[in-house]
Formats: sequence, structure tokens, C-alpha cells
Amino acid sequence: MTIGILALQGAVAEHQNMLEQCQVESKLVRTRQDLEGLAGLIIPGGESTAIKKLLVREEMLLPLKEMVKAGFPVFGTCAGLVLLSQTDSLAGFDGQVVRNGFGRQQDSFEESLSVVGLDEPFLGIFIRAPYLESVGSEVKILAKTDDGRIVAASQKNVLVTAFHPELTADPRIHELFINEIVNKK
Repeated sequence: MTIGILALQGAVAEHQNMLEQCQVESKLVRTRQDLEGLAGLIIPGGESTAIKKLLVREEMLLPLKEMVKAGFPVFGTCAGLVLLSQTDSLAGFDGQVVRNGFGRQQDSFEESLSVVGLDEPFLGIFIRAPYLESVGSEVKILAKTDDGRIVAASQKNVLVTAFHPELTADPRIHELFINEIVNKK
């Protein structure tokens, strides 16, 4: 099994490290051709507008949108959540996203989260993070912050987190993607 990591911007090496911990091969995705033969794709954090522009420039936005629509497993963290939630981007997830919902860079924080499917709390690292204001009826909410904001969810072939699990030493969210999304397609 090989999981791709969109390598146009963001925490690419950190996601590679997580996949190594999960004993899964990774492949950096920079072109349309790089999407071939993958079992799934991680869209890392970064700046969603910049990533979208790069996806358009590399002629990957529409093919990737079609792949997601057809059931291709995708995991979006932070900016990846934004792109998957926007109808004019990847439109793979039924949720209303609030970009930079927790404030600016200086408002970044960490919070222990109860995540559905994990036995122990997970440390969420939030950096200029979005959150989901509302989700559709087919969406499974996996985690909320203490103040009730939705920060992790799944829908069919898509997993999203508003936080950065790749910045921890804990591979459980990546394992959740592999076990609950990729292996069940």
C-alpha cells in the first residue's frame, strides 16, 4: 500500500514520518501522474488558497475532485479540511468551514481531544486552524474542542482534522485514516 502526500506546500515531511511509523509507504505527489497507483492521499496543512492555486497550475484540481467524488480515500489536515469542504475546490466533504476560526497565528494552541475510535485522548495542535461550523447528515463527527467546535470528522472516503496530528509523535490519527478509510474502500 502506498499513500500519497500532496507535496505542493505544507507539513509534507511530518506526514511522511507518520506514515513511516504506521509502516506504510508514502509517495510525494506534485503532478497528476503522481496520483496514479495510490491507495489514498493526504492533503497537509498550509495555506488553502495557495494550495488551490498550485493544484490548478499543476492541472490536478479537477482530476483530484473527480477521484474524491468516485470514492478515493483522502485525509485533509487544516488547509486540507478547508479544500475538501469548499464546493469550488475539492467538494469532498459536506461541511461549512470557518477558516482561521480560532484566530491568528498568535492564537495557536494545543488541546487534549476525545476522538471517536481512539481509547486515549489525542493532543490536537491548532495553528491558524479552521473548524466546522456545521456538517451534513452523512458526516460522522469524531472530535470537538472543549467549547464545542467540530475539529475532526469523516464522511465515506474522507477524513478531516482542523488540527495537525503530524506535528505530534502520535500516529493514531494516521492509523485511523489507514484502518477506517483506506482499508475499507
